[in-house]
Amino acid sequence: MNFPDIPLLRINGINENLQDYEGKILLVVNVASNCGFTPQYADLQKLHEDFKGNNFVVLGFPCNQFGSQEPGDHKEIEHFCKINFNVTFPIFKKTDVNGNNEHKIFTYLKSRAPGLLGTTPIKWNFTKFLISNKHESIKRYAPQTPILEIRKDLVCFF
Repeated sequence: MNFPDIPLLRINGINENLQDYEGKILLVVNVASNCGFTPQYADLQKLHEDFKGNNFVVLGFPCNQFGSQEPGDHKEIEHFCKINFNVTFPIFKKTDVNGNNEHKIFTYLKSRAPGLLGTTPIKWNFTKFLISNKHESIKRYAPQTPILEIRKDLVCFF
């Protein structure tokens, strides 16, 4: 099954498409700079570094919908990620993950991997979606899910 044709815009202005990541294992995360879960950037970067040679990519989507915890503009967000966590995985433009203006990638992911008790809205920052390289499996993780648990699931895709 192919990825849908969903346009993506990197934080640095580069246009991409979800189809550009066809054949890769993805971890899609809604991120924020002023959240209690923000230190997860370090774990996400480590995961990205450890497995990027295995066609694995973390995709970060800054979001300001939860407690206004991502107030910065695109340059501030990019600077924050680089200076504080040396993030090298793709970060995209700030986006909504719920509601009328939600990004199509989150509409797609939420429909394929509902949350606890079948709910679809994302509840907080650092909700994660692990997508297999053949796109047949999408697993959703709560913000507090330890990266070690995601790592264990990730290795099953290799």
